[in-house]
Amino acid sequence: MITVLHITPHLGGGVGKALSSLIASVQEDSFPVWHRVICLEQPEKSQFLEQICCSGGEVIIAPDSLTIDELVSTADIVQLEWWNHPATIQCLCRMMPQPIRLLVWCHVSGLHNPIIPPKLMNIAHRFLFTSPCSFEAQQVSALAKVLSGRLAVVSSGGGFADLPEPDGNDRAPLAVGYFGSLNFAKLHPDYIDFLSAVNIPDFKVRLIGDLLNREVLERQSAHAGRVEMLDFRGYSAHVASELSAINILAYLLNPYHYGTAENALLEAMAMGIVPVVLDNPCERHIVEHRRTGFIVRSPDEFAEAINWLDHNPRERSRIGAQAAATVRERFSPARMAASFRTHYAAVMNEQKQIASFRAVFGETPDEWFLSCQSEPEIFQGDGAIHLSMERWSFFNLLEKTKGSVFHFLEYFPDAIRLQAWAMRLEALR
Repeated sequence: MITVLHITPHLGGGVGKALSSLIASVQEDSFPVWHRVICLEQPEKSQFLEQICCSGGEVIIAPDSLTIDELVSTADIVQLEWWNHPATIQCLCRMMPQPIRLLVWCHVSGLHNPIIPPKLMNIAHRFLFTSPCSFEAQQVSALAKVLSGRLAVVSSGGGFADLPEPDGNDRAPLAVGYFGSLNFAKLHPDYIDFLSAVNIPDFKVRLIGDLLNREVLERQSAHAGRVEMLDFRGYSAHVASELSAINILAYLLNPYHYGTAENALLEAMAMGIVPVVLDNPCERHIVEHRRTGFIVRSPDEFAEAINWLDHNPRERSRIGAQAAATVRERFSPARMAASFRTHYAAVMNEQKQIASFRAVFGETPDEWFLSCQSEPEIFQGDGAIHLSMERWSFFNLLEKTKGSVFHFLEYFPDAIRLQAWAMRLEALR
């Protein structure tokens, strides 16, 4: 039996679901794997932790550096659950340099902020993306030929057994909603412009998720003369019941968003809800236009798609059924586990190598932050920030988490440059 040691900052959201699904998948006797998980922080919720333990895995919570070094030394494979979380980078840079077999499962696209550090791809025995769209990233495409045998895709989406399948109702009236974050680093900042283009009497959109930016969205709706258009439902632990009230998902994301697996999109599709998405790299690798959903490029095209779906309920039901069948087959935990067994077997045929993470990320917290920025040069040593980024990408810089300046400053409050950059960005809100 081989030991795979996962390193993750937490077990929340998508990564928690993905790891628990992977570890719960049926083992093959010919290639047994035991999973241990280093969770760098105390889990806020115990759901995925309990699932991992019930599946025979082990979770070590917030271990000290000595314990981490010992666990790494005894692991056959170290699997890094990667996105630019400050706790992860701190852990790696404090780690004692020693021979390891490194497999990286990347949970961000790398297309925009945050980028995937090229040096991290170089030192990994295998570097696995969660969406094919990552091959379109500049840093990835530049290395794709050199590292072709070490780069692959294993989606972290899946696990829909607890969600109801489509009911086949082709007479239900149009019911539009959105499921996910209302943060403008994820949701399209011009979301209201798209919705307002729809000319259907009493058109409403049910917003399922956090209430961030509610006031901004309500103000934009009022300015567009559509005061009653939004129905804010807030966060719900009962996702299926909320999604059951809609049959169209208006999933219009910021073109510079950082997502890959898009669990919210996949869960809606698994229930037969027809998605309408923008022509962004990640979404077009999930949605097939007019077969499992609609891909649009403008408010007018969005309105045309909604109107067509309103007037063709039977076709809407058919497309929803195709969406459900496709994602349930394509994004199954069994397929994910089978892919990982293949990669684990390949990595086990290679020798352990010393990985120098300080050479990847740098020596200090401000260098760690900059190592994952698409335009590190805009952050000046004197604390100034020379913004040159697209309007839509600007929202990524204002995130409180997701590896932003503010996120790093939370972990390293004494870092002078992080303090200065955060002050400059705060003044631009």
